[in-house]
Order: sequence, then structure tokens, then C-alpha cells
Amino acid sequence: MTTTRRRALAASAKAVAAAAITAAGLLGAVGPAIAQPAALEGGTLHLVVPYPAGGTSDRAARLLADSIAPKLGVSVIVENRIGAGGRLAAQQVYKDSSGQNLVLLANPATMLIAPLVFKDNGYEPDKDYVALSQVTSYDFGIAVSAAVPVREFGHLRAWMQANQEKVSAGVPATGSLPHFFALMLGDKMKITMPVIGYRGSAPLMNDLMGGHVPIAFDTIDAMEPLQKTGKLRVLAVSGDRRSPTLPDVPTFKEAGLDLSASGWNVLYAPAHMAAARQRVIGAAVQQAMADKALQAKFIAADMVPVASTPAQTTAMLAAYKKQWAPVVVKSGFQP
Repeated sequence: MTTTRRRALAASAKAVAAAAITAAGLLGAVGPAIAQPAALEGGTLHLVVPYPAGGTSDRAARLLADSIAPKLGVSVIVENRIGAGGRLAAQQVYKDSSGQNLVLLANPATMLIAPLVFKDNGYEPDKDYVALSQVTSYDFGIAVSAAVPVREFGHLRAWMQANQEKVSAGVPATGSLPHFFALMLGDKMKITMPVIGYRGSAPLMNDLMGGHVPIAFDTIDAMEPLQKTGKLRVLAVSGDRRSPTLPDVPTFKEAGLDLSASGWNVLYAPAHMAAARQRVIGAAVQQAMADKALQAKFIAADMVPVASTPAQTTAMLAAYKKQWAPVVVKSGFQP
């Protein structure tokens, strides 16, 4: 780890202090039920991720699994169940009747966007699932390939207007939050920008570096290593503050565009899981996320660690839906 990166990560401590305080405060609320590791009734916990290994959700799941296992007194296995843009896993977990402890780490694409755009989604988040705790929030970035002669976001609009035939934007998945963020940006800039959906960040970044797509929207963790090696240029990030791992990259607001957004990972239990098990798992998450060493690992992975009670998580999700549902509906997106 370079000195610059160490300094950036150290500086980020203030940015996540509120999250850490929240997590610590919640421990008092959940009481001593998990003060000592206790076996989770039913044995092994299966933490299902609806996306391939290596992505933001998968990284969050693996960091979380390693930390909550000793608190639950059981093994925690991360399972990547891929298909239908995340909907397959969401359908399977709540329908499972094996008696195993199954939980789902999901993001807005699965639990907010899919129910809005698919007529027969196969699950209802508010009915079939219980939100146990938010685990992270994360921001997006806009990046250009080396073939695009632009080094500042303020110059991108002029280049796009002069090169309409070349303008397109890649996103890690059709119907993902970066997809709708790209549509929002195009609308704000009054520029028509075709959006191309990929099957994950890896092929998107490969095409961006190869010049096959000039612009990409993705999570910061997918872009940051390539920015550091000069293989692409991140022009702006979507958060209200700069990324601690990309401190030289401005926010969209700093770059002159009134636009901000973030994604999240939330841990869900199927609604039929016994309430006592839900409480034990949620409490283990809250206790784990209060650990400063774990917080540092999430920060290094370009995610802000968060812990919340089910009620707080539900309130966050309701506010998020109020913000994004009109954007999704207005886009007219059809899968």
C-alpha cells in the first residue's frame, strides 16, 4: 500500500465516523444477546449474493461473513447464485423450504428496480423479506477511456456534443442503478446517450480500456485500481463528498452538475424465518460493523460501513424508493 493511499484511508476515518457511532449505539439497543458468541439455531448460515464473485456485493458479503461467524458461533458460507440480473437468487431464498438459515445480501437493482420494471417479478420485497440491517453504502463514478481526449468532467459535455455519433455509455448491468444514473446524467446534460448493459464490471472495464465504449458508469471500487494505473480516467464521483481512495476526483456537484446518488447493500431474511433467528443475525451484523478493523476493510474496498436496526433500515429503504421510483418510471425502461 502506497503512502498516498495510507493517507487517503486515514483521512476517511472522519467520513465514516457517523456510521461507526451509529453501529456502536445500536449495540446498546440490541442488548447482551450476542455479547458472547452463541450458536445460531439451525446451524450454518448461508449468505446468498445474487451477483458474480468479485463485485461490490460479493466483497461486502465476504467481509461480513468472516466477521459475523464467530459472533454467531456457526460457519457462514457465501453463495453466489447468479441469474436474471439478481432476481433468481431473490426468488430462491424466500421460497426455500430446506430449513437452512438463508439470508440475502441485496442492492437496489434487486429490491427496488426489478419490482418496478418486471410485470412478473417472482417476489415482493416488502412482503417476502424482512430487512435486518444495512451493511454498506457506496458511490458511482463516470470514467472515460484513454481514447477520449477529456481530462475534466467540465469538458466532457463539449466533447459529447461534438461527437454524438461516438457517444455511448457502458454500465455493469442493464437495469442497474448505474444504468439509471447514466440516464439521469444524460437528461441533466440534455444529451442523448445510448446505454449499453454488460454482464458485470469486468467485461465493462475491459471494453472501456480497449476503447470499445468511450464512457462507463460503475461503482468506484471497479474503477479505482485502473485509475491508479492510468488505464482509464475517472472524471467525477456521485457522492456528496469525494472518495477517500480517489481524493483528487471531484464530485459531480463540485464539477458543476447538481447530481448525486449512492447505492447500498442490505441484509435481508425471508419473512418466514423465525423472528428470534432474525434478531440474532441482525444483532451480529450490528456488533461486527462497530469494529474499527472491519470498518477500515470496507473503506479500503470503497464502501462506507453502516449498521442499522430493522426499523431504521426500513425507513431508509422507503426514502430511497421515494427518490428513485420516479426516475425509473420516467425512463420508460423495459427489460
